[in-house]
Amino acid sequence: MLGLMVEVIPSEIVLAYAGYLVSQGHINFVGAVIFGTIGALIAQIFLYWIGRYGGRPVLDRYGKYIFMTKKHIDASEAWFLKYGSGMVFFARFVPVARQAISIPAGLAKMKLSKFILLTTLASIPWSILFIYLGKALGENWEDIDKKAEPYAMPLLLAALALLIAYFLIKWIFSNKKKKGA
Repeated sequence: MLGLMVEVIPSEIVLAYAGYLVSQGHINFVGAVIFGTIGALIAQIFLYWIGRYGGRPVLDRYGKYIFMTKKHIDASEAWFLKYGSGMVFFARFVPVARQAISIPAGLAKMKLSKFILLTTLASIPWSILFIYLGKALGENWEDIDKKAEPYAMPLLLAALALLIAYFLIKWIFSNKKKKGA
């Protein structure tokens, strides 16, 4: 949980190590998923608060200390503004955007309860996948990048399918509002 909260080491490695600890019997799988999800959530809430209460001036000045460049913040903010709050969920499956999307959610003053819900729903399958892979690898958990590769495409396709469904639903409701107005 602490490793995910600080996010100095990529979450894939922290979660794979948790899976290794599961394989050794030091912790249980469900507990690892729960604490992995909580750790990821807390880290993202901090970034959300930085965006919400610090705003762009703080981010431009101190973003480099949390590994957020102006380019990352600009790109994630553009995604968020263009596609809406659903990006908080979908961006969790995209490297770099996974952390950066929390900042524009805070800048846009997205409801914290909705932010927490979407972040949690995306963090659960992420935690399950990498803890499972770490458990399956056992002593070879450090090879997670090689072993995760076959799972990356199906996970990406599933996230893409959900993203398309999100946009379709958003488009349908938008058209209904226009016709009703």
